[in-house]
Amino acid sequence: MQVTPISPTIGAEVSGIDLTELDDAEFAVLHDAFVEYSVLVFRDQPALTPSQQVGFAKRFGPLHTHPAAPTLAGHPEVFVIHAHAESKVANGNGWHTDVSCDEAPPLATMLQLHLLPPSGGDTLFASMYAAFETLSPHLQEWLMSLQAHHESEHIYRGRYADRGVDDAGREYPKALHPVVRTHPDSGRKALYVNPSFTTRIDGLTRKESDALLHMLYTHQQRPEFQMRLTWQPNTLALWDNRCTQHFALWDYWPHERKGHRVTVLGERPFLEQSAPVHVDMHLSRQL
Repeated sequence: MQVTPISPTIGAEVSGIDLTELDDAEFAVLHDAFVEYSVLVFRDQPALTPSQQVGFAKRFGPLHTHPAAPTLAGHPEVFVIHAHAESKVANGNGWHTDVSCDEAPPLATMLQLHLLPPSGGDTLFASMYAAFETLSPHLQEWLMSLQAHHESEHIYRGRYADRGVDDAGREYPKALHPVVRTHPDSGRKALYVNPSFTTRIDGLTRKESDALLHMLYTHQQRPEFQMRLTWQPNTLALWDNRCTQHFALWDYWPHERKGHRVTVLGERPFLEQSAPVHVDMHLSRQL
C-alpha cells in the first residue's frame, strides 16, 4: 500500500490496495491515513457491489441514514448520487459538510462514481483544521465560546420530488452545534459552520451573525486550504466530515454523473477547551 499526499494541507491518494479484499492490518494503516489526511482517494478499484461498499463502510462504525434522499432498492444504506439533463439539482453543488443538521452528523462519507461526464464534475475539498488554525488566537478564543444553528428544511423540502420522494408531513432535522469542534481521533480543532446548513450563530443578532458567518465562509474557502479531485471511472473517495467541507461542481450539464454514496454515523460534535493553536498567515504555504 502506498499513501501519497495530494496537497500539503489535505488529502492523499492510496494505491496498491483492493478495497474488496482488505485485511485488518491494511485497514489499521488505512484508518491512520484517514485521520492524518482527512480525504483518501482510491483509483483503479473495481465497481464495488452495494454489499461490498456497505461492508467497507461498516468497518468505520455504524452507518448513518440520510433524512431525505432516495436510496437504492434493497439497500437503504446506499444513497444514489445521480444528475442528468432533467435534474433540477445536483447533490453537493455548494460548500457544505454532509448533513451537519443532524444531532449526530456523519463521521465519514464514501462515494464511488460509476458513470462520469466527458469532462467536469470535479469535487473540491477544504480543510477546516487549516481554516481554524490560521485565525488569530483572539478570534479562535471567541469562536470557541459560540454555538451555531444547523437546519435543513430550506434544503430538503421537495428536493427529491422528481425522484419519487413524497415528504408531506415529514420534519427535517435541525441541531445546535459548537462553532469549533474537537476531532475525537486527532485531537485537533476544526471550524464547524458551513454555508449550506448553518443558518445563524446562537446569541447574536441577525446582522452580527450574518457578518461573522460571511467572514468565516470566505476564509474557509481559501485555495490554500483545498484539494481538487478529478474523478475517473470507479474512483472511490472517503472523506472525514468532522474536519472538511466539499463542493461537487455541477459544470457538466446536460451530461450524466452517477454513483453510490454510503455514510458512517458520527458522534454529537463537541469541543474540548484548550489554548488556541495559531499558524501564522505568512507560513500558510507550510500548512
